[in-house]
Amino acid sequence: MARTFAYCRVSTLDQTTDNQVREIEQAGFAVEPKRIVTETVSGSIAAMERKGFARLVDRLEAGDVLIVTKLDRLGRNAMDVRATVDRLASDGVRVHCLALGGVDLTSPAGRMTMQVIAAVAEFERDLLIERTQAGLDRAKAAGKALGRPRSLTGDQEREILAARADGASLGLLATRYMVSRAAIQRVEKRGRS
Repeated sequence: MARTFAYCRVSTLDQTTDNQVREIEQAGFAVEPKRIVTETVSGSIAAMERKGFARLVDRLEAGDVLIVTKLDRLGRNAMDVRATVDRLASDGVRVHCLALGGVDLTSPAGRMTMQVIAAVAEFERDLLIERTQAGLDRAKAAGKALGRPRSLTGDQEREILAARADGASLGLLATRYMVSRAAIQRVEKRGRS
């Protein structure tokens, strides 16, 4: 007989999972209290890296049902959610998401929904990359210097190159100019090109 589990997550200690538990009950799912897993952990942590979720996955068996109120309870982004759902589906666990009308994400309709969500996420990521690149191109065309600002002036860089030619150590110059050894090495690299 299939067992039903619920996974409820909040991000901070001042939040509570009570509303998620209530929403699952109101949707008609009778979940025994011992099968409700709650945890307070940032959504930026991948689902399988969360202690509570990992313990839950160890308890799940083929034929079990996992209920979540929203997709973001399962993962930090579309790719993470998809990997989590695929992992559970491969174990024979059905995953229901109330925000998507209670659809079983492991069913054909659920897999199609997941593909649409992944496609939208990929589209949004591509748009973001496009906008970022356009902004960089626009700034470059306007003559704006891109990248990290240099920590040393042109005069300081010439002094460093002369001191290195005279045998001064990286550590000594880094201390004198209050920069890292890597900054001194970058000056040398630019000086050679």
